[in-house]
Amino acid sequence: MSLSLEDASSQLATARRVLVIGCSGSGKSTLSRALAARLGLRHVSMDREIFWLPGWQERPREEALARLAAVLAEENWIIDGTSPGTLHMRLPRTDLVVWMRPTRWVSLRGAVGRWRRYRGRTRPDMADNCPEKIDFEFLHYIWTFERLATPKILRELAVHGPAVPLLTLRSREEADRLVASLAGDPAN
Repeated sequence: MSLSLEDASSQLATARRVLVIGCSGSGKSTLSRALAARLGLRHVSMDREIFWLPGWQERPREEALARLAAVLAEENWIIDGTSPGTLHMRLPRTDLVVWMRPTRWVSLRGAVGRWRRYRGRTRPDMADNCPEKIDFEFLHYIWTFERLATPKILRELAVHGPAVPLLTLRSREEADRLVASLAGDPAN
């Protein structure tokens, strides 16, 4: 069920469990932190809390899924991360999905900007001792995300979340308007 920005704003006001998904560099973490602060919900970064161990070591799959299941059992959260392979677990517990879906150029600019900002350091949404990095494989992932990952996301939404309200944001400006609307900002 696709929502307008205005409808999503009113639904977010009472939502207890929100997914923020999208391509790397699209602004998921920034939006998730802002929504969590406005709504008083726990912000869960899948990169930091589910998938990665210090030093860019992947958490074993069974352990990652157990950690995710524990988070999903909680009553209040905003989960920041796409991971189509776990949407079947997350969607049934979700009140609302926000899909950051800007152009690939915006996502590339976001990823490169994040790399420049945190180069040699670990960003707040990543596990300890995982200094920000960028390589061809990561840039290729962003470039092909819409073609390769979007069909998987759409399939998971249709199968595991057909009744879950979905807000698609095409720009950072729309994300800013959404956050401002929750604060009752008159500039909205």
